[in-house]
Order: sequence, then C-alpha cells, then structure tokens
Amino acid sequence: MGYNCVVLIKQVPDTKRITGDVMNDDGTVKRSALPAIFNPEDLNALEMALQIKDKFGGHITVITMGLPAASEMLRDSLYRGADEAILLTDRRCAASDTLATSYILSCAVKKINHDIVLCGRQAIDGDTAQVGPQLAEKLGLTQITYVEELAELSGRTITARRNIGNGWQMVKAELPVLLTVVGDANEPRVAAAKKMMKYKNALAPIEVEQKIKAQNPDADQTEIKELAEHKCGKLIEQGLLMKQWDLDAVEADLGWCGMNGSPTKVHRIQSVILAAKETKQIEPTETAVSDMIHELIADKIIA
Repeated sequence: MGYNCVVLIKQVPDTKRITGDVMNDDGTVKRSALPAIFNPEDLNALEMALQIKDKFGGHITVITMGLPAASEMLRDSLYRGADEAILLTDRRCAASDTLATSYILSCAVKKINHDIVLCGRQAIDGDTAQVGPQLAEKLGLTQITYVEELAELSGRTITARRNIGNGWQMVKAELPVLLTVVGDANEPRVAAAKKMMKYKNALAPIEVEQKIKAQNPDADQTEIKELAEHKCGKLIEQGLLMKQWDLDAVEADLGWCGMNGSPTKVHRIQSVILAAKETKQIEPTETAVSDMIHELIADKIIA
C-alpha cells in the first residue's frame, strides 16, 4: 500500500552568514545580501517522506510558495527523490504573514490527493512554527507537531514520537494527517547523481520565459510567448516541466492573501543591549565578528 505525501518547503536566507554588513538600520536583514538555501527542517520533512516512499511506495509532491528563484529548491527535491514539484508564485502573495501563507498553501494542498502532509517545524527566517499548525487547521487534518520519529505506519494508522522539550510522547492518529518535523528526526540524504543528470534542466514556466527574454533581448512579448510555449512543450515531452500555479489556479480568495489577509502588524522594533559581568574580547576582524555572531545565534541569544 503506497502513501501520497505532500511536502511543503521554503527557500530562506542563510542566517548563519549574518554579519553587520547585511543588517539594515532598523534591525531587519537585507535578504538579497545573503545566499538562499533550503530551509533545514524542511529537508528533514522531505527525508521522512522519502523514507515512507522507500518502505511503502507512493508518490511525493513538493510545493514551495515564493519567487521564481525558489524553483532551485524544487530541483533539489527532485534530485533527492521527489516525484513532482510545484512552484506557487504570484505577486499577489507578497507581504503574506503566516495566516495568509497557510491559507494559500491550504488551497494548493486541497488540489492534491494526499494521505500525509509534511513540513519542517519552522523556518529559520521567521522562527514562528505557525504555518504547519495553521495549515492543518485550514485543511481539517489531525496534526502531530515536533515529530522526531515515525514509529509505525500501518494501513490508515500512523504512530509518531514527538519531542515535547523535556521528554517525548507517542501519538497515534488516523490518516490523513499533517506532521511537522524537527531537525533531529533524521539525516537528509544527499542528491543522487542520476537524478541530478535527469532533472538538472527541469524548469518552471516562468523560468523558461526569463531565459528566453535573456537570450532574445530584442524580441517582443508575442515572440517571447511563442518561443516559451514551444520550449515548454519540449520540456513536457521530456518530463522536465515543473508545474506552476498562481492564486487563480488554486482558487484562492484574494481577501485572504497577501497584505489583505495578513493581520500581523509590527508594533515596535527594539534594540537589545546585552549586559554581563563577564566579558569576552573580540578581535576587530570580519572573521572574528562573524564567529561571534554565529556563537550568539547558536546559544539562542540572538536570532
């Protein structure tokens, strides 16, 4: 018996590389100044889905909501063993908070046959851990959060061990179910060379259009559209065209998307001054400052 898994992933800035050079005056991070990476715990969620597929069979669909550049995370997922990748991109998604994001993702997931929905516990750029539980609520699914081990999967029943900070719980639920996965759950597999060779040219339609525009700077919009349609047709024949959805495709209510659907407001940004009796001297070099910031992040003094 196979299981249909849907994995939600996110492209995030590499917060391990935060230095003073990438900070704005208001304390926010210049995302464009940091390299983009696969959100770490989403990799753990993908690995759990792959382990389910390895043991029981089934199909894995990976979805990311973001800019066209997030397609790189989708290709990475295909390299690791996912079967299908969907880019959910729309300018009208801009400024979505966790409530709007979970609503948009729920509209997408509803269009896919699913037994198990998986996502990382939280993203390293927001650290809210809200999207998974909110998504489960909107889908009407039982949720098991902070999953660190899939103990048993038999028929339509799943048993998972969840980390509760000072201990653990064994939770049994009936499918369909949503799991949020922690970083200690597994060791994500690396990309497979054969799959990299197979999917290295996989593209989303918007990437096809961008490439054609770059290759034909003097072409008008009609020519670009014709060339893009031809290229997409070729990619479909090769099984290399990744799906691309917008808010219309997932039938989302625009009142619940983007800024309109995001009640979260920034009340105040406060600079934190750390004071301690003990001091540690840091050499005034870029390497030393970077090491200090990484140490503070690891100790959860700053995020």
